[in-house]
Amino acid sequence: MTHASLAGLLDRAELLWPDQPAAVDSELRWTYRELGDAARAMASALASRGVVRGDRVAALCDNHAEFAALHFAVARLGAILVPINTRLSASEVDGIVAFASPRVLVADGEHRESCAAPALLPRELLDAPAHASVPSPAIRADDPAQIYFTSGTTGRPKGVVLTHGNVHAHAVMTIAELALGERDVWAHVAPMFHLADAWATFAITAVGGRHVFLRRFAARPCLDLLERERVTVTNLVPTMLTRLVHEPDAAARDWSSFRVLLSGGAPIAPATVRRVRETFRCRYVQTYGMTETSPYLTLSIPLARHDGLDDGTRLAIAARTGRPVLGIELRVVDERGQGIPRDDQNVGEILVRGPTVTPGYWNDPAATAAAFTADGFLRTGDLATQDADGSVRIVDRAKDVIKTGGESVFSTEVEHRLCEHDAVLEAAVYGEPDDDLGERVVAAVALKPGAVATVAELVAHCRASLAGFETPKAIRFVDALPRTGTGKISKRLLRGS
Repeated sequence: MTHASLAGLLDRAELLWPDQPAAVDSELRWTYRELGDAARAMASALASRGVVRGDRVAALCDNHAEFAALHFAVARLGAILVPINTRLSASEVDGIVAFASPRVLVADGEHRESCAAPALLPRELLDAPAHASVPSPAIRADDPAQIYFTSGTTGRPKGVVLTHGNVHAHAVMTIAELALGERDVWAHVAPMFHLADAWATFAITAVGGRHVFLRRFAARPCLDLLERERVTVTNLVPTMLTRLVHEPDAAARDWSSFRVLLSGGAPIAPATVRRVRETFRCRYVQTYGMTETSPYLTLSIPLARHDGLDDGTRLAIAARTGRPVLGIELRVVDERGQGIPRDDQNVGEILVRGPTVTPGYWNDPAATAAAFTADGFLRTGDLATQDADGSVRIVDRAKDVIKTGGESVFSTEVEHRLCEHDAVLEAAVYGEPDDDLGERVVAAVALKPGAVATVAELVAHCRASLAGFETPKAIRFVDALPRTGTGKISKRLLRGS
């Protein structure tokens, strides 16, 4: 096996820390030796069902230790893991299964009932009769290891291919950037079918840290797990953080074990960052990345020269999208492909290149060609400014920029202003067709429990710090904002398109 073998990360952990706790999942407690045994048993069971190098193994699973073991079992065979969003409709799941053509589908009980294809329970792979030792094929860095599919609601699903080299390089990078070590305890709270969390399966294992699992997110059980298991580091999407910090006893709990709390998957308002820091009393790091990049591209970790700055300035740095991570070459370019000034004012698209970037999309050469520039940079579709330190600040997705009356409005800027109002829990800003303006700025707002605000009040709040064309022309109050399967706010559903 080459240095990029993902199964080799578990082999190393088992060698160095055989009796150290590896996985805590409700009543289950696995050491690294036991996690290694579980992964080998699963690999043996998959091989007995005909899985060989290059085959796909699809997984429709909640967060649990058996799903973590499956990641290593599939990698050991040189097969390709296809994690599927458990919140997709049955027809969407069936579409992905049809396109990926997996040799085996592994699904939790209730999820097994929701798909047309026959599926195995994770426990069936562990409880299968012992099979002869399965030799691992020689793994190359460019061998596909995983395919992450889009939902495919607007057409055929698009599968992001990540290689062993991509995932291995990302694990090494995060270990260095976040100083991960054997004393770390990672909470798998964000869904493991998404890279916001799944990357840690490999990085935490590589350093002998401990994995703890929450099957599905709910605010109080999450707080209980984080406190009880003395979690030191995790990554949560902004919607989860918003719900956690508004739990009545969140700030009163013992968070002395926490050293760093990551947030990614969507932009986050500075007001929320302030509340998160006050609640958990640990370092906060904003992350930015894509499925196509394994996922992290930037982290908002302050530099040593920022140590003497006042707390407000350091908070602003932490709330930025952040600086490029090790190994990533990042450019911000205008519509002609030319670099923009690093003045934190000019806006351009982020382009990236590096060892964690996908080689392309599964069986889709046209989409692959469209995603890259002639010199091999991935087009992210994200618009940002960049400062003199190289730190970027995303202002919007290119497709979400609102064109109104000849002006461009970046939705995230308006959302941040709305979230600064004491009554606002969450906000989503989007464009709506308008005969006169082309598009008008519309906001959907969810208020905090028990809070009261009027449309006129929120419009006046925005107008105090935004230009007139940026101020929402309509505000609609909702009980909750619609979400994708990964917990992000779905502007597509708000638009009704």
